[in-house]
Amino acid sequence: MDRARAFFDQLNQDYLQVHKSKEDLFWATYMATSEDQAGFERAEGAYKAFISDPARLAATREHIARLESAEESPERTALLHGLRGWLAVFEANIIDNEAGRALMAEIIEAESRIFAAKRELQPRHINEAGESEAASLSMLATNLATNPDEARRRSSLEAFYAIEQWVLATGFLDLVRLRNRFARALGFDNYFELKLRKNERMTPQQLKDILDDFVQRTDAANTRALADLKARHGEQALQPWNLRFYSAGDVVRRMDAYMPFGPALRRWVQSFRRLGIQYRGATLQLDLLERAGKYQNGFCHGPIPSYVDAQGRWVPGQINFTAEAKPDQIGSGLRAINTLFHEGGHAAHFANVVQNSPCFSQEFAPTSMAYAETQSMFCDSLLGDADWLKRYARNAAGEAIPDELIHARIASSQPMRAFDERSIAVVPYFEAALYAMPDEALTAENVLALARATEQRVLGVHSPRPLLAIPHLLNQESAASYQGYLLAHMAVYQTRAHFLREHGYLTDNPAIGPALSAHYWEPGNSIDHDATLRSLTSEGFSARYLAEACNQSVEDCWAEAQASMAAAAQRQYPSEFPAALAAEIRIVHGEQLLADNREGDEAMCSQFEAWIAANYSISPGALAQPS
Repeated sequence: MDRARAFFDQLNQDYLQVHKSKEDLFWATYMATSEDQAGFERAEGAYKAFISDPARLAATREHIARLESAEESPERTALLHGLRGWLAVFEANIIDNEAGRALMAEIIEAESRIFAAKRELQPRHINEAGESEAASLSMLATNLATNPDEARRRSSLEAFYAIEQWVLATGFLDLVRLRNRFARALGFDNYFELKLRKNERMTPQQLKDILDDFVQRTDAANTRALADLKARHGEQALQPWNLRFYSAGDVVRRMDAYMPFGPALRRWVQSFRRLGIQYRGATLQLDLLERAGKYQNGFCHGPIPSYVDAQGRWVPGQINFTAEAKPDQIGSGLRAINTLFHEGGHAAHFANVVQNSPCFSQEFAPTSMAYAETQSMFCDSLLGDADWLKRYARNAAGEAIPDELIHARIASSQPMRAFDERSIAVVPYFEAALYAMPDEALTAENVLALARATEQRVLGVHSPRPLLAIPHLLNQESAASYQGYLLAHMAVYQTRAHFLREHGYLTDNPAIGPALSAHYWEPGNSIDHDATLRSLTSEGFSARYLAEACNQSVEDCWAEAQASMAAAAQRQYPSEFPAALAAEIRIVHGEQLLADNREGDEAMCSQFEAWIAANYSISPGALAQPS
């Protein structure tokens, strides 16, 4: 028992060291505050070597075998639990031959070269003022949805296409070949199969069956939405540079007055507190603004995973998350609060894992991406709820968003629900086909043709966010994993249905945070995604709730919205909820500290709003509390 305990404790300490070193350099290089790409490569290599070490795997198995035959005791049970967690980590990441280890080193080096080159890539488009500007992915997507000038919208799509050409010309196809060689060295047909089996414990056929079933269930709704757009605005509405603008109408622009950028931080803090969400003393670092060289996609990583150490002491998490917002751009407030709720949901999850090892509280395999994304997507799903909007969306005068605008939002977004979810499905369909291509067929022309054909087959049109411009494809942690978002959305709507059955409402329901913590977060990856769903909802994974939500008519959704707003107006909201998020929060812009909550969350939000107003020459926005 003593030898097993010493081995287990050493595993935990060694892991914390290599994990934090890697994550600190990941943050610095991805936030463009450091150019130590070589240092990050070494740290990434050391981390990969740790979690794929055959000697540690063998020793873990040996200690487990001895403990299983030892006399039963609480200490033995806890130790077995922790060692089995490590066994799952090593088995999910093991590279059990020299060829595989050499190929992994090549992959890390190749990805590092692409990442370093991509920091210099500066796509340009024409903004709303008619000016040519370097644009982040977030800025391109927002311009496509909101710019009233067609030529300027088209410039954003052309920038996306330029990114695709850059990706194809800058080593991505060689990386696909390299990843496939690595997968074959480990006994898999290709890299997509390897990732799917390791991350989601699924076969490619099982995933295909789920995707095919969902696409079939939503075919009619998707076809109807595109036909309606064409009938109202003409054939040009289906062009990829027009589709988001015509489907949203002017709703995003009109929403901007009620969802400005500055108050987004305050609304996140208030809403999560009222949901009873706590971070158990975690340190959160948020970098929310666009900046040259910064990674152009939101993410949440935890340099220090939360756990209970060998002395029974709580080790709070240290968590970083990021957004890429331009506060003076129309629609930036909506995107900012969506990121805060989404990445803040991830952070809440990883801050609340209470197992006896850090291996249970990290976002990599054996943690299922679908399980991890369920937590973040449940939180950001609240932002579309009429009662949440009525309670939190306010203009600079403190006036609540009008019912008419909520109806307009439903009328513009609900017809596209099926399209939006199918836009997620496009990516795994594409990646499955991409990694199944023989090496000699992997040419720029063939892969680009596959991308456009996949978009057309699943969506009925070419995508307004072209496939090869999606940054997930370039990083081995997120490559071949995008299906996790759709699987998570399915679980989100199953979770929402449970809480609505139990409580009748979601917004500012302080029972939700503790329930999510108990059933979804505290176990970490010690149980699988299906088990977490069964624990809370008493039923296994089901796609039907999401399909039903996609297939609803505008009239049905508006009736539900009216009912939820009417009920909220009569509801006596609970007055008992946490006074703070129980987190140390720092808002940074690169190496510059913009605000923190050393003097309280209220002071932090005011500091942040004042800085945004001063540096972007915009109004601080509404500071009114929810009614």
